[in-house]
Amino acid sequence: MTALSVRQVRFRYLTLYGLRWLPSGLMIPVMILLMQERGLSLSQIGLVFTAQGLVVLALELPTGGLADALGRKLVLLAAWVVCLASLALMAVADSFWMFFLVWALQGVYRALDSGPLESWYVDATLAADPAAEYERGLGWAGTVVGVAIGAGALLSGGLVALGPVGPISALTLPVLVAIVLQAVSIVALLALLVERRPASGTATLRASVVEAPRMVGRAVGLLRRNRVLLALVAVELFWGFGMVTFESLLPVRLSEVVGDADRAAALLGPAGSAAWLANAAGAALTPFLLRRLGAAPAAALMRILQGATVVGMGLLAGPVGVLVAYLACYAVHGASNPLHMGLLHRQVDGPYRTSVLSLNSMMAGAAGALGAVVLTALADATSVAVAMLVGAVTLAVAAPLYLPAWRAGRTAAGGPTAPVGGPTGPVGDPSGTEGGPVGAGAVAGVPTPETSAVAGVADRPA
Repeated sequence: MTALSVRQVRFRYLTLYGLRWLPSGLMIPVMILLMQERGLSLSQIGLVFTAQGLVVLALELPTGGLADALGRKLVLLAAWVVCLASLALMAVADSFWMFFLVWALQGVYRALDSGPLESWYVDATLAADPAAEYERGLGWAGTVVGVAIGAGALLSGGLVALGPVGPISALTLPVLVAIVLQAVSIVALLALLVERRPASGTATLRASVVEAPRMVGRAVGLLRRNRVLLALVAVELFWGFGMVTFESLLPVRLSEVVGDADRAAALLGPAGSAAWLANAAGAALTPFLLRRLGAAPAAALMRILQGATVVGMGLLAGPVGVLVAYLACYAVHGASNPLHMGLLHRQVDGPYRTSVLSLNSMMAGAAGALGAVVLTALADATSVAVAMLVGAVTLAVAAPLYLPAWRAGRTAAGGPTAPVGGPTGPVGDPSGTEGGPVGAGAVAGVPTPETSAVAGVADRPA
């Protein structure tokens, strides 16, 4: 097969990315209600969710290393097959332990799925054109995910309104449709994702499994040698902690200003769909922000603006003010993700790309868990508004961590801060701490590839 062009790579990436998130939109509105319908209490639902979190925490880094060593397509295929199995089990689950297994499988899926598709897109784009600006595709992916989740949610609502169908309950219908879409996604993955690997077979599989932990260790080692990469990964600590404000505390805050929990829940339905569309709109602004400000300054500005929107959610009176701030927060969030991920990719060469993405994701997850404990306890001890203000400050103070990336960009472009002779270190040079990505050349003997939820229902799109 002839090599793909940049446009073909982007089209295939966006198609697969949309298919990956469309069933998530179907599941988000009904997953808790379905478990309640099958007899689980809210406390039991909280416990089954922990299965996913524990599995992701255990497997996030090993699966990232496996994708870098074995190949992105095989790991993605395994992830999407596991997701199909979890959805099939969800369709018939009727006990606590069955749902616990559903969410454990979702954890395996999320860990395997975290990073390989995006890594393939970046590496395939650079293989087609080393000077290509893949950040535009990452921005469009944010738009695609917002539209896909919003469309899935609308379809889910329509299916529930049509149900039940014979013995199938109304809340089960979206699960069945999600199963069909997941099967379609697997077929599309096999057809669209092209990855050439230098070797194959049982021996290669064994070697890849052995190599995966080493890839993880080397990816962690990159953080010690590259101040830019370390700062970018550190952003996720603040980001993950602060996201608790608009992902978990917003419903409680809205209930406070409305004065009625049922009315607040009714408002959150359409507000949630609108938030994903705002997320898509924000992601669509990525090319404009890149042109006008540059990646690092724009990313830093988004951190400050997102903190400001959370302040609005915490202080504005009345449901209209809170919801406007909520929509603005998601619009900023949509613009932030592709900017941050684009900067991250610029610091890593192909062999370690997925491992570093897994590190980045793991930092956000760990910080999010800490934020959920700290901010909810603070809300109980003081007020929801105070907790949201603390989260807002946490989001905003991450902005200076983009300064190393900004300086590195100016150095690489030969700006005023560039030393004679160019960047601090050449690409792949382990001595480079700011200038270029550390990757393929950092460790001798590491081979470089030639070209290189669907229902993650509790997932956050990157």
